[in-house]
Amino acid sequence: MTAPASPLAARHDCLLVVDFGSQVTQLIARRLRELNIYCEIHPFQAVDAALLARLAPKAVILSGGPASVIDAGSPRPPAEVFDLGVPVLGICYGQQVMMQMLGGEVVRGDGTAEFGRAFVTGSEPLDILDGWFDGGREQVWMSHGDHVARLAPGFGVYATSPGAPFAVVADPSRHFYAVQFHPEVHHTPNGRRLYENFVRLAGFTGDWTMGAFRDEAIQRIRDQVGDAKVICALSGGVDSSVAAVLIHEAIGDQLTCVFVDHGLMRLNEAEEVVGMFRDHMNLPLIHAQEQDLFLGALDGVSDPETKRKIIGKLFIDVFQKHADEIEGAAFLAQGTLYPDVIESVSFSGGPSVTIKSHHNVGGLPEKMGLKLVEPLRELFKDEVRALGRELGLPDKFIGRHPFPGPGLAIRCPGEITREKLDILRRADAVYIDQIRRHGLYDEIWQAFAAILPVRTVGVMGDGRTYDYACSLRAVTSVDGMTADYYPFSHEFLGETATRIINEVRGINRVMYDVTSKPPGTIEYE
Repeated sequence: MTAPASPLAARHDCLLVVDFGSQVTQLIARRLRELNIYCEIHPFQAVDAALLARLAPKAVILSGGPASVIDAGSPRPPAEVFDLGVPVLGICYGQQVMMQMLGGEVVRGDGTAEFGRAFVTGSEPLDILDGWFDGGREQVWMSHGDHVARLAPGFGVYATSPGAPFAVVADPSRHFYAVQFHPEVHHTPNGRRLYENFVRLAGFTGDWTMGAFRDEAIQRIRDQVGDAKVICALSGGVDSSVAAVLIHEAIGDQLTCVFVDHGLMRLNEAEEVVGMFRDHMNLPLIHAQEQDLFLGALDGVSDPETKRKIIGKLFIDVFQKHADEIEGAAFLAQGTLYPDVIESVSFSGGPSVTIKSHHNVGGLPEKMGLKLVEPLRELFKDEVRALGRELGLPDKFIGRHPFPGPGLAIRCPGEITREKLDILRRADAVYIDQIRRHGLYDEIWQAFAAILPVRTVGVMGDGRTYDYACSLRAVTSVDGMTADYYPFSHEFLGETATRIINEVRGINRVMYDVTSKPPGTIEYE
């Protein structure tokens, strides 16, 4: 089965990343996009002669992967990859599959497995290693059990490590390069330079910019939509917001946004979203004020999954009600991003035809019979933020921390009440204000307060209190899949706790959560 190629590949120099199932393949694409290189990731089983002809890649990267090239039926790229006459870079498994297919040999074991940090030493000058080994050896990240035992004809050794005598190999005459380590991870500090060298020798001009993407995306939206109407579920998050503004720039009042206010937003958030998009950006916007509906349905509910199901169902019902009032609507806009597209393609079972729906509109495309407009589906999160700046959205809005679809419901373990939500909003506002005052907001992936389902005894002045306990959470992360707690100073935590207790009636105890993910999750429910 052939994977579809984006029409952007016809407009930009394209680099093809052949995916063999590595957990860090997306990082390869992110590093390339940072260098203004347009690239696409396709699983190995979807790469065939037809796809290669459509993409016409100027270079190819073969990713790492969990398989062993020694095993029968192990993943392979098509042989045509090596006949394109373009530079090819093999990474880890990609190095081994390159050697195996071109006449070398890979073996298992023999005490040369390497996992984690290692150091490589250069042996011969090589164009792709320009800027490496200036300080002697280079730190890299290894993760391999198999290793190359004999090079393919035409290849030479250009760097070694204690566990990898063929850490970097190349056939410069054909511009074939292969490394046993992972240059895409931050544990290989000089990995960016290696990618810079590779795309330079491949002749890339770096024509992938958000300015160029903006112009192209606007024209594609116009071509797709024509004179039909589009509806967009606007959550106030970065993805749906940027998608809405981009589509509005393309088709104007043919777009109508529906903002469902479920009463679970942060302090003044609904007013900020409506003010930004309706008043400042002049987007046609329906403000569906459904606080009583959602909070009434959640009354007395404490099970986390039940909360999510109630909120999800009601969101669909409310959105459907207002969407039905928009005559002539033929398209539904979603903020689908490139990681969603990549993750929807099964590595072992072949490309899937179903793309993930945005978390706020799950199930809507099938239910409503609308066609999808997904103008951000080629972008990573950092690119979406850059595009938002191109579109004139303020940095304070573009740089906001992620906020879950169920809102404060999952930061209020146990039963939800209006009283607890009001207390939580005010505590969260003080906490975020503290983070901004100390200049820490942009260093943190996500920060929030949670109100715990427990009351504790306290003393304020000469009186006894019996109020709620508040937990503060702040994490650093790259993609939200794993996370570490942010190392606030004791001075910051003490100052913040004092402010919350003094300024928020209903809280008399504040704690800081130092749980990483895993074992915990970022959110509480």
